[in-house]
Amino acid sequence: MSYPDKTQPAAMTAVELVSAYAAGTLSPVEATEAILEAIAARDGEVNAYCLVDPDRALVQAKDSEARWNSGYARGLLDGVPISIKDIFLTEGWPTRRGSTSVDPSGPWQVDSPVAARLREDGMVFLGKTTTPEIAWKGVTDSPLTGITRNPVDPTTTSGGSSGGSAAAVAAGMGPVSVGTDGGGSIRIPAAFCGIVGFKPTHGRVPLYPASPFGPLAHAGPMTRTVEDAALLMDILALPDPRDPTALPPTVTTFRGQISREVRGLTVAYSPTLGYAHVDPEVAAIVDAAVRRLADAELRVIATDPGFEDPRDAFEVLWAAGAATMLAKFPDSAREKVDQGLRAVWERGETVSAVDYLDARAVAAQLGITMGAFHDTYDLMITPTMPITAFEAGHDVPPGSGLDGWPQWTPFTYPFNMTQQPAISIPVGKTAAGLPVGLQIIGPRHSDDLVLAVARYAEYVLG
Repeated sequence: MSYPDKTQPAAMTAVELVSAYAAGTLSPVEATEAILEAIAARDGEVNAYCLVDPDRALVQAKDSEARWNSGYARGLLDGVPISIKDIFLTEGWPTRRGSTSVDPSGPWQVDSPVAARLREDGMVFLGKTTTPEIAWKGVTDSPLTGITRNPVDPTTTSGGSSGGSAAAVAAGMGPVSVGTDGGGSIRIPAAFCGIVGFKPTHGRVPLYPASPFGPLAHAGPMTRTVEDAALLMDILALPDPRDPTALPPTVTTFRGQISREVRGLTVAYSPTLGYAHVDPEVAAIVDAAVRRLADAELRVIATDPGFEDPRDAFEVLWAAGAATMLAKFPDSAREKVDQGLRAVWERGETVSAVDYLDARAVAAQLGITMGAFHDTYDLMITPTMPITAFEAGHDVPPGSGLDGWPQWTPFTYPFNMTQQPAISIPVGKTAAGLPVGLQIIGPRHSDDLVLAVARYAEYVLG
């Protein structure tokens, strides 16, 4: 796949677009038209979008252009085109969640908090991005939309479940997107596609309706730069009364904190978390990046956090959440859903209240362990993924002998269980040209610190 010239609107970051609007060298209409052209040219191969609405996008772009021409921008990213994962309710568009069992006729009259905040800011809605059915797995394919591919190498998976959003951003089909993350669903595709993906502290971005995956569920930005992620967080983190678990408003801005001094922080580097098996080439790329960060005055200490793989407890929580959501589907859904999802559904129906509370107790103890760990270490760094993107159309790497996606995502789901902020940034490519991500994890409520260190790492690593 060919990528757009970086001087062209489709390759510009959100910050660059806003600067160009302010200078009068580019209009929101011109930027939106360029990105719609990129979608028309590239999405046939990638399949990042399940819905594109050019007419609506251009109306919003023209409204934004009028505001800029009058010297008044409505919000931080007024006129910046954005895509939205097809999990978030978006007024006027169906939210099918990758499922043939969801009636597209609606009515669709409600914005989720995410869509409401983006709309209030004046952003331009391009369309909705693909997701596996109810966002249940770490790759993106579904009976409804088919296979979403990685724009870096379309024979490989984009990752998931926010794979459509990652692919759109990586391919120049929109500078920013918003995804969900219940076990790695922002960070997995960010690593595979070579972009930035941020999972904030649970509750920092309000959600409505409540996710059936409960305390595992997060929402956050997917962008090309950390700065864009910080600006998008300043929009997404605004309060919404429909989420009773939402955190109070922040007292500072994320964009105001990303340039703070971070040199001298004590950072734990855990290459395996004590139990993960990592591809040697991935390990070497992450090791080299960490050495450069240590040379740049981060105090890096190699150590593991001291917990065992919590996958069994995670899978209980995950199956219970899936079964809870699918129980609301029509009776015919059981025969129509993704076969792997059907197996998770059936397992979830066998989970007792005691099983669920036992799994929650494992998550609570994991949080206690990480809380104590961060008394010594400001942050922790790991690889985001132990592997690179594998052949598209498979739930697990072909020939691996694995039987479920959590088996190849050991670095992501533990930090949904602890509800900590975690970000994936690109740090290099393998000899085959596939991206590798580095994950930065902070204590709960340290979203601004995680973004600041990610911005510093982005600068150091070039």
